[in-house]
Amino acid sequence: MGKIKVLIVEDEMIISNNIKFSLMDNGYEISEQAINYTEAIAAIENEVPDIALLDIQLSGKKSGIELGAEINKRFKFPFIFLTSNSDSQTVSKAKSVEPAAYLIKPFSSVELATSIEIALYNFSKRNEKALNQENLVIKDSLFIKKNKNFIRIDFKDILFIKSDHIYIEIEMIDGTQHVIRGSLNEYINKLSGNFFRCHRSYIVNLDYLQTVSHNELMILEKNIPLGKRHREELLTVINKS
Repeated sequence: MGKIKVLIVEDEMIISNNIKFSLMDNGYEISEQAINYTEAIAAIENEVPDIALLDIQLSGKKSGIELGAEINKRFKFPFIFLTSNSDSQTVSKAKSVEPAAYLIKPFSSVELATSIEIALYNFSKRNEKALNQENLVIKDSLFIKKNKNFIRIDFKDILFIKSDHIYIEIEMIDGTQHVIRGSLNEYINKLSGNFFRCHRSYIVNLDYLQTVSHNELMILEKNIPLGKRHREELLTVINKS
């Protein structure tokens, strides 16, 4: 499980550091801090964040709006514009690159955290990857709502998913478990190709498959039931790999 990674692009370091510490206090991880377009692109190419906070007015020749346009073109992750200007011309330019949110300085830590939560949800919904208002799928990760924040669960760290009435239990490779509202049908088509529905109540990560028997399989030393109609399909998948 990983924290949501945030890129901060702000040329006033006092403001940038205040944002950084506010986000860290709220459970986010700062992937990088940049002061201009060039530094931001280099940071993104090194590690794509889950979301970025972009000051519209940056040092250097290119603005945050131009950076937002490049993110949409090349990297495709959500970003929030930060600005001290709320005039109609600035807002119009900002809207042209479709930011996930727009914050006027000064803003509170609550406003910032709320905007990030809304931005992640809106971006996911816009890209037809939303599951519901509590849980999102972005890239190869599932974001689940915990208290006031989303936390990220990487697909590669999921061992199996079990249905329990109106809830599902997500079992992680480190032994931790997350319980969220939903059904397996909501998730099976949103997960990567490594996942396989082996039973009406189970989806497993085939990266950790150890053995297959007549009516069960073993995933990292854990026995999981294997439905009769799913067994032939599983064997076909295994033979193709």
